[in-house]
Amino acid sequence: MKVLITGTAGFIGNRLAQRLLERGEEVIGLDNLNDYYDVTLKEARLAKIKDHPSFTDVRINIEDRPAMEAVFAKHKPNKVVNLAAQAGVRYSLENPHSYVESNIVGFMNILEGCRYNGVEHLVYASSSSVYGANTNMPFSIHNNVDHPLSMYAATKKANELMAHTYSHLYDLPTTGLRFFTVYGPWGRPDMALFLFTKKILAGEPIDVFNYGKHRRDFTYIDDIVEGVIRTLDHTAQPNNDWDGDTPDPGTGKAPYRLYNIGNNAPVELMHYIKVLEDCLGKKAEMNMLPLQPGDVPDTYANVEDLVADVDYKPDTTVETGIAKFVDWYQGYYK
Repeated sequence: MKVLITGTAGFIGNRLAQRLLERGEEVIGLDNLNDYYDVTLKEARLAKIKDHPSFTDVRINIEDRPAMEAVFAKHKPNKVVNLAAQAGVRYSLENPHSYVESNIVGFMNILEGCRYNGVEHLVYASSSSVYGANTNMPFSIHNNVDHPLSMYAATKKANELMAHTYSHLYDLPTTGLRFFTVYGPWGRPDMALFLFTKKILAGEPIDVFNYGKHRRDFTYIDDIVEGVIRTLDHTAQPNNDWDGDTPDPGTGKAPYRLYNIGNNAPVELMHYIKVLEDCLGKKAEMNMLPLQPGDVPDTYANVEDLVADVDYKPDTTVETGIAKFVDWYQGYYK
């Protein structure tokens, strides 16, 4: 199988590429190595896979339409996993245009590439952020998600709508994956665990939003990647029982599916910090702050559909996952 993965220098994309190469797939890895965060970390991730004989490294922007058309025409992937995106809820308040360019225009180019090149299945990253103002938990893919609280969330919701349109019009199987707070070794420097670790070790105070009271369904990187692989192997099928009078947001008459990939066990931020302190052997100095604009107080994934369709449920505890991250961090940064 030949798989095109966008975002192979990224946190999730790089680990996914490793796993697929290990099981014998051919991977076309696409990334632009932008400077949203430390490029040397991205290069270090890529160094782990770039010399693999079944890996092809492509450096372009997904919003570059002619370049994307050329990649699809040249490589003719069987399946596509789109993980390239402008990430971050808070940054979307500062630079909303970059989210439209990457997450909307770029995703459109991917849909068109799949349409015209016979792609068998498109799997793409959505986000738990799409649940926005929803408070009925655990969050279910069968719930309406029409009230996003950030531009980042709005673009991810838009991706789901765009994918459904292509599934309906062109019979393109698409699966959207709503990731819940991913963490672990080789993680993003702009995320809480990375920022907290760096500042605690440096003796600097950490910013604790919502006074540490919000809860997150922290999901370990290997659990996320296992979920991606299982859904990639399970091509989206039409729901023959779908009814337009009582429409199910998570499925459709078209070959369209959505899944939550989350740990199904929300953890309060203060406990998360306590586990990190124990792993580092050092206490954190904390700046207690109110909830940031665009953030949601809690996330909690209902994963019943993931279990039912691909027989998988993430289960790595934060105690195990944070310990593995700290081991990696101290080794990588010496």
